[in-house]
Amino acid sequence: MIETLTSLDQQILLFFNGHHTAFLDEAMSLITGKWIWIPFYLILIDMLFKKLGPKYAALTLAAVVVAIVMTDQICASVIRPYIGRLRPCNPDNPIFSAITLVKGIQPGGYSWPSCHAANTFALATLLSCVMRSRKFTAMIFIWATVVSISRLYCGVHYPTDILCGAAFGSVFGYLSLEAVSRLYSGIPRMYLAIRRPNAA
Repeated sequence: MIETLTSLDQQILLFFNGHHTAFLDEAMSLITGKWIWIPFYLILIDMLFKKLGPKYAALTLAAVVVAIVMTDQICASVIRPYIGRLRPCNPDNPIFSAITLVKGIQPGGYSWPSCHAANTFALATLLSCVMRSRKFTAMIFIWATVVSISRLYCGVHYPTDILCGAAFGSVFGYLSLEAVSRLYSGIPRMYLAIRRPNAA
């Protein structure tokens, strides 16, 4: 069973990593980066302040910070070193010879779980809870999925790295919003901003 799952994991990875074009290399290199998304994040912040007002937008942003710090630090500094699963692009990994590297990607390191997937899905889960809009939810989860797929294309993660990272991130996103709401309101309910969206 484990061997079958491992083989499937590798086959899906090689499918995404094995269809390279000059255009996709440039696009995925940008998508998998961090700085390219700064304008997107600024737009999200503007949306929060317009929808929720300054007090509850700030509350939501505090929850976002908690979620990202939790996912990034726990996944990168605790789980990865403990599990020790080599990235596909790690030269010490037997699959390395079959991996096509994209410019800007440094070989080496550990892969499980994916911090990109954890962080983006934490943000997507948290903001979808706050915004309560089907269009927004679809948009933010498509964004998180595209960013995660870029990690497969670039050969730095297996599909199970992405799936587990997304699961971790979704849980942390939910819990961080709940935790910040409890500290602020003293009641065991989240979505404080949804119930009072026009409060100042």
